[in-house]
Amino acid sequence: MTAKLRAGLIGLGAMGRNHARVLSHLAGVELVGIMDPAGDPNGAAPATVVPTLDDLLALGVDYAVVACPTVLHEQVGLTLAERGVHALIEKPLAHTVEAGRKLVAAFEAQGLIAGVGHIERYNPALLGLRSRLENGELGDVFQVVTRRQGPFPHRIADVGVVMDLATHDVDLTSWVTGQDYTDVSARTASRSGRPHEDAVTAVCTLTDGTVVNHLVNWLSPFKERSTVVTGEKGCFIADTLHADLTFFANGAIDTEWEAMRTFRGVAEGDQIRFAIAKREPLLVEHERFRDAVEGKDSGIVTLAQGLRTVEVCEAMLRSAREGSTVSCR
Repeated sequence: MTAKLRAGLIGLGAMGRNHARVLSHLAGVELVGIMDPAGDPNGAAPATVVPTLDDLLALGVDYAVVACPTVLHEQVGLTLAERGVHALIEKPLAHTVEAGRKLVAAFEAQGLIAGVGHIERYNPALLGLRSRLENGELGDVFQVVTRRQGPFPHRIADVGVVMDLATHDVDLTSWVTGQDYTDVSARTASRSGRPHEDAVTAVCTLTDGTVVNHLVNWLSPFKERSTVVTGEKGCFIADTLHADLTFFANGAIDTEWEAMRTFRGVAEGDQIRFAIAKREPLLVEHERFRDAVEGKDSGIVTLAQGLRTVEVCEAMLRSAREGSTVSCR
């Protein structure tokens, strides 16, 4: 019988508790300990909680999940790499490009498996969208529009909405289209009285000329998670809150009502809401990382890919500061 991988968790906040839940039931893995200086005030942790990283590593872990505040990713990640521990680091990889580069170099130098927790890549709606785009079901892609908004999460205090939320949209856009960012033009706002921005609107261009728009904020009283991809054959809409994927086809039947035809432009065609299997994205993320640690080809988000996302988001922040379009090449 193959021995289980020994996993440790760093951080028992809102996201950390979700990681703990999944890790405690993950096949082939034993959650041996959790590190959080605040302990476990609710007594609900499914494993021993220790106060320091040294205490956690003393338990003997094969890999660790890093779910502490973003500004601590560099320090924690470098320690894990030095100690020969594989790591799944929550997104974003780091709070700056420089810190991200240090992490990439450290894990590569040790030959360790390391990934970034860009969970949207495992959302059933986006998995279906990417597959259908790869199959050419939309034809040439013209435009990608994402909307990610909701109330302010009080757990986030170390970075703004660009590095926290917009990293989701940058990563998923590159991933579903297979294209990289070439330039960004962004504007930010800070309306909640906190030191970081809480809203951003960005217009970007991809390597194939696709136009991209991101709307992200912590100012809306409702949650929205929408990715709209428009192309020559119609439009896909992925609702990642509910893991729904819908296709709106361009019409093949001519509209005889002249006023309506003029107003609508592209004629309406069939609308299809796809029936897709809906597995929890966080569970799929953990399964793939476990498989990667075991030496299997599982398609995790690499640190290099996570670094590229941080580079694009840092360009957004620079664009907003300077009021200019910034190259991402």
